[in-house]
Amino acid sequence: MGKLGNPSGMVHLARLLQFSDSTLPIGSFAFSNGLESALQTGVVSDPESLLRYVDLILRQTARMDGIALLHAHRAALSGDYEAILIADSELFCRRVGEEQQLMLTRVGKKFAELVLKIMPSPTLESWLDDIKANATPGCLPIGQAIALAHMGVDEVEAFVMHQYGIASMILSAALRLMRIDHIDTQRILFTAQGRVEGDYQAVRDLSLDEMASFAPVFDVLVAHHTTTHVRLFMN
Repeated sequence: MGKLGNPSGMVHLARLLQFSDSTLPIGSFAFSNGLESALQTGVVSDPESLLRYVDLILRQTARMDGIALLHAHRAALSGDYEAILIADSELFCRRVGEEQQLMLTRVGKKFAELVLKIMPSPTLESWLDDIKANATPGCLPIGQAIALAHMGVDEVEAFVMHQYGIASMILSAALRLMRIDHIDTQRILFTAQGRVEGDYQAVRDLSLDEMASFAPVFDVLVAHHTTTHVRLFMN
C-alpha cells in the first residue's frame, strides 16, 4: 500500500488534529449515539449521568469498533486487503440495530469520499468502490484505519482519535438536547479521555472473534429510538 511521504512531527500532528476535528463534514452531527433516547427515558439527566453515559459508550466502542479498527489498521499496513474487508463485515454484523449500522456505514462512506478529495489512497479508493458495489458495509472505523495507516499514523494514535471522536459526537449532541454548557461538556470530555489508555491495553491483543459488548441498557435505548415519533437525531 502506497503511503504519503514522511511528514515532520508537526505536520503529522496537524493532520491528525484535522481528522480528529468534530466539525469534519461527514455527517456525524446527525447522530447522538443513543443519547436522545437516554434523555427521554431519564437514563441521562445531568452532567454526572452524562459522564457515566459517555464512559459506557467509550467502553463499548473500544471493545467493538476499536478492535475492528486495530485489525484493519494492521491489515492496511501489511497490504492485506481481504483482512480489511473481513474486519468491516465482522464489525457490521455485531452492531445491534438498524440505526447503529446506518450510523457506521453512512458516516464511513462520507469519510472515505472526503479523504479521497483531500489525498490519494489506492486502498481507500478500492474500499469505497466496494462500498458502492455493496461488496462491503463501509464502517467508519475501517475507513479511519485505512486512511490513518496511509498517513503514517500508528495504531495507538488511530485508536485515540477514534475514541475521541465518539465522545465528541455525544457531547456535541448533548449541547443541543439538554441544559448543559460548553464548560461542562469540556470537563466531561477531559475526564472521559482519561480512560483511553486502559481501553487500548484491554483490547489491543483481542481477535475479531472476541469483539463483544454487554450493554443491555444501551441496546434498549437503541430500540426505543426506532419507535420514537419525534426526534432530532437519526440514532
